Amino acid sequence: MSRSAVSCTTSNSSTSDTRQRILTAAKEEFARYGIAGARVDRLAKQARTSKERVYAYFSSKEALYQHIAGRETAALVEATRMDPADLPGYAGILFDHFTAHPDHYRLITWGRLELAADADADNDTNAPLRTTIAGKVEQLRDAQRAGLIDPAWDPVDVLALINQIATTWAGQPEIGAAAAELAADTSVGARRAALVTAVERLFPRPV
Repeated sequence: MSRSAVSCTTSNSSTSDTRQRILTAAKEEFARYGIAGARVDRLAKQARTSKERVYAYFSSKEALYQHIAGRETAALVEATRMDPADLPGYAGILFDHFTAHPDHYRLITWGRLELAADADADNDTNAPLRTTIAGKVEQLRDAQRAGLIDPAWDPVDVLALINQIATTWAGQPEIGAAAAELAADTSVGARRAALVTAVERLFPRPV
């Protein structure tokens, strides 16, 4: 391999490494401080690069957030597939995901609070999530037709209730801290079992 080829390969690798460090630092920065509170100079320092280099990859702080949020939303969609015949199990999957990735929940929540929803925007990070929600609602309708779920429920309400129950602890860290001190069983497993049981009572697995 020629010297120029080696140099080009090294340069491409360095560029890729820098960009990945920026993305990692940005994810932490946005999850902790939100969009308005995030500082590009601080995340650049964390990424061991310059503020100018960050803007060379992303035109603005908001564009960087959109990229991070889009990537995290895609990961969420992939990790939380639903089996409509096992809604308690689905609640457990959601709980496990947000327990393992608390920064993911905070990151998405900041976007909901700080960015106006715009379904027509080219950089709309919620588009994959809306498509997934529509698909899950249709799955629930199919399960009702098959006799797996009580047809008296509106599928949209079923999905909303399960999501809310499953993210109870992710959305209320202060109660999670209290549970770690005050609950009869302070383990994470006990919190998971409680929410799975709650969903089981609302939407029991078919016999």
